[in-house]
Amino acid sequence: MNETTMLAMYEQAGALLNGHFILSSGRHSARYLQSALVLMNLDNAAALAAELIGKVDADGIDMVVSPAIGGLVIGQEVARQLGKPFLFTERKEGEMQLRRGFTIPAGARLLVVEDVITTGGSVRECMAVVREQGGNPVMVVAVVDRAPAAEGRFDVPYATALTLDVETYAADSCPLCAEGTPAVKPGSRGAA
Repeated sequence: MNETTMLAMYEQAGALLNGHFILSSGRHSARYLQSALVLMNLDNAAALAAELIGKVDADGIDMVVSPAIGGLVIGQEVARQLGKPFLFTERKEGEMQLRRGFTIPAGARLLVVEDVITTGGSVRECMAVVREQGGNPVMVVAVVDRAPAAEGRFDVPYATALTLDVETYAADSCPLCAEGTPAVKPGSRGAA
């Protein structure tokens, strides 16, 4: 699948938005990707998961983990196609945790799956939880990388299906705020 096909999925789903958005990282942007709208189509989810799986060594993975909530659908589909157990981390009182009775066997090798990455903060928090539980994150994959220039974001190999260099701004230096354009927060959690 090529970049044009993947972007068309987002456009056809009404998931490539233009405006003034507050991202979950707290940064501002004129473009927003609502992956949930793309992934609600099971054919899209299956195709995007297959694209990500093509970038990993399935034999080197014991489990798949995603940070909630954005990574849940694509992570579950990647795990299903790989035939591996799936679990997720989630925030409770602002702290990323492993809950719901999930456990990670000591030394288990985990693939971390996310839908959209900008700063990578949720993924790093998820990886920290995996390590605290005795697991070993071995790779990160994401459907979309919004900030491809952010090298060294993770201490494990990283791959993405789609790269979009979308400019983001600190809230205090956002040109959209300076213009008086109202900002909206369409994501899954409050801004950082």
